[in-house]
Amino acid sequence: MYKKRPLVTLLCFFVLMAIPHAARAATITSATLDRNSYLAGQTGYISVTVYNDKSEKIRVTELSATINYYYTDGTVYLQKFFFPTDSLPDEITAGQSKSYQIPISLPTNIAAGYTNLLVESKTDLWRSQDERWTTSDHPTYPVKLYIESAYKQSYENSQQQLQEQMAVNENLTNTMNLLLGTTVVFASVAAFLMFFVFARRMKPTPQPSS
Repeated sequence: MYKKRPLVTLLCFFVLMAIPHAARAATITSATLDRNSYLAGQTGYISVTVYNDKSEKIRVTELSATINYYYTDGTVYLQKFFFPTDSLPDEITAGQSKSYQIPISLPTNIAAGYTNLLVESKTDLWRSQDERWTTSDHPTYPVKLYIESAYKQSYENSQQQLQEQMAVNENLTNTMNLLLGTTVVFASVAAFLMFFVFARRMKPTPQPSS
């Protein structure tokens, strides 16, 4: 019984060696959205940086961002946005990074609030010993996305319009006050001149002495 253990261990070792393993070759070092918040129906993009941490070159075969959230009616909304496939595969030399932009487009009835986009990169690793590409790892990176409420946007727009109207009214009031002040000054000057002329006319003319 004990003699069989080394044989079983050796057999397990060969079985494990026969199973293909994906070589780790890439890391997503950053993924950022082009704005802090979005409205339903808006478009944008995610800037993604992929780093090759191996001594051989790699190639990016797929780059995507998946959103798993809700529509305004509460039903599940699931969509995957892809980096344009006509630009892939794209090679990255050893120790270097490359940045990509994944376009996103939100539906008009997506619910407001915070959710996570999961960015994923599929890569191949170059094997120089046999000169062929082999499937590598699929690094991921979470990105927090904030969908702003349409009511909040409408409220902010109405507040901005109110402030603009108040500024217009204030300017109009200042102009009217200036015109009123100018009118009062001119009226005072005119009254003074009329009084001066009238006073001179009413002054008695001295009679010559006989």
